[in-house]
Amino acid sequence: MSREPVIATVCEAILGLKGGRPAAVAIDGPDAAGKTTFADALAAPLETRGAVVVRASVDDFELPRAERHARGRFSAKGYYRDSFDYDALKSLLLDPLASGTAPALVRTRAFDLAADRPVATRPVAVPARGIVLVDGVFMQRPELVARWDLVIYLDVAEEESTRRALVRAGGDSLELRRLHEARYLAGHRLYRDEVDPHAGAAIVIDNNDLRAPVIVKPT
Repeated sequence: MSREPVIATVCEAILGLKGGRPAAVAIDGPDAAGKTTFADALAAPLETRGAVVVRASVDDFELPRAERHARGRFSAKGYYRDSFDYDALKSLLLDPLASGTAPALVRTRAFDLAADRPVATRPVAVPARGIVLVDGVFMQRPELVARWDLVIYLDVAEEESTRRALVRAGGDSLELRRLHEARYLAGHRLYRDEVDPHAGAAIVIDNNDLRAPVIVKPT
C-alpha cells in the first residue's frame, strides 16, 4: 500500500472523533520513526475536509539541557524521565483543549531547544471542530495518556531508527551509534516496558518504508 491510502484512512479516523470540542491527536513512536513527517502529511487532507488543524511537537516542550543530561548524555533513564516539561505541555496545550471552552486558547511552544531557554509564544485559537496534531516520543506516558482523543503509533525497527538518525545527524561515527543505542533506543525500551504503546494506540502503522507504510492495527 502506498502512503496516500494510509493517510486517508487515518484522516477518516480523526474526522470521526466525537466531542464538540477541539480534538487532541498524538502521533507517537520511537526516535526517527517519521512522526513529524507523518503528522505534517495529515494536515492538508484534513484541512481540505474543512477541519482547522494546528500542529505541535513535544520537542518544543523540552527541559533545559542541564536537566536533560543530569544523569549523563548517554543515559536511557535521562532520556525517558528527564527530557520533557510535561507540566508545561499540559497547562499550555492539552488542558485548554480538554476544558470544553471553544475556541480553546493554546500555546504550541514553550522552549527553544537551540537556544536552550524558555520562550513565550502567542496563543492560538482552536475552534470546536479544530484538530491539534502533536508528534513526539513517549506520548502515552502516564502523565499524558488520558489527554488524547486518538493515538497513532508509528513503529520502526531499531536498525531503521538508527539509520535514519545517522542520516539526520549528517554522518556516522562510533560515538553517534553509541549515543543512539544507549540513550534513544534504550530509552524507548523503558517506555515500551512501562506502557506498551502498541496496545494503547488506536492505530499502529509499520513505518519502516516511508513511501509505503502499512496499518497493522486495526487489521
